[in-house]
Amino acid sequence: MEDNFFEKVYAIARQIPYGKVTSYGAIAKALGTARSARMVGWAMNASHNRDDVPAHRVVNRKGILSGKHHFQGTNLMQQLLESEGIEVVDNQIVDFEKVFWEPKVNL
Repeated sequence: MEDNFFEKVYAIARQIPYGKVTSYGAIAKALGTARSARMVGWAMNASHNRDDVPAHRVVNRKGILSGKHHFQGTNLMQQLLESEGIEVVDNQIVDFEKVFWEPKVNL
């Protein structure tokens, strides 16, 4: 089941538009498993060798780059977000509400 859940998480992550972010909890809610935000985090961590999953666009519910230590280099997650025009200060996304993307399930 875990592999199937991870694939569903990755399918949603691939839909996050360039220059937007979403949260672990929003992905979990879209999958109908609202209490599984931590599992979504595990899926994002497990995706670090997959170029087709934009894990840098998934942050915690407050817009904090809580998964940044899973990226190579100390600021890679922030650099990837900033390259998409997202401002980050002290590991937190500025104007989080403006760049937040609410996932919809179309799986």
